[in-house]
Amino acid sequence: MPKLKLNKQLRKIHYWISPFIFIPVLVIFSTGVLLQLKKQSDWIQPPIQQGVNSIPSIEFEEILEAAKSIPEAGIKSWADIDRIDVRPTDGISKIKSHNRWEIQIDNETKEVLSVEYRRSDVIESVHDGSFFTNYVKFGWFLPAGILLIIMSLSGIYMFLLPLSVRGKKSKLK
Repeated sequence: MPKLKLNKQLRKIHYWISPFIFIPVLVIFSTGVLLQLKKQSDWIQPPIQQGVNSIPSIEFEEILEAAKSIPEAGIKSWADIDRIDVRPTDGISKIKSHNRWEIQIDNETKEVLSVEYRRSDVIESVHDGSFFTNYVKFGWFLPAGILLIIMSLSGIYMFLLPLSVRGKKSKLK
């Protein structure tokens, strides 16, 4: 297939793919920017507090009791806890409830250091499409990602083709 015909075909592919991937790609890019800034923004992800820097002496039952004392988190049992992140170097344990509240507890004194709403997990789920449904994640966002790769590769080809032609013409002169 001559280069000009291939170039024309690639332009048609770009023309028809673009409307289908516009919204998912816009969502992915904008949430990606927010995720890049999550460590710099306390609004997106609560900052890590500093506890007593020592070997953790807190027990899991004490973590649960401390978490239960925070009404915003809505923790009544282990079933209400999504995860616990123990950070020995920071001297804290981070408890994330299913309703996205994060509690930071000192591993030594058992004092609650921070109670904040954690938005980064919501932003991540919007970023990968799982916030909407698995149908949207795998039926819209995944194909949009694959099509974006195809458009990127064909776009690189369409960008390099004129440079290649110009280079060949200048060698002939």
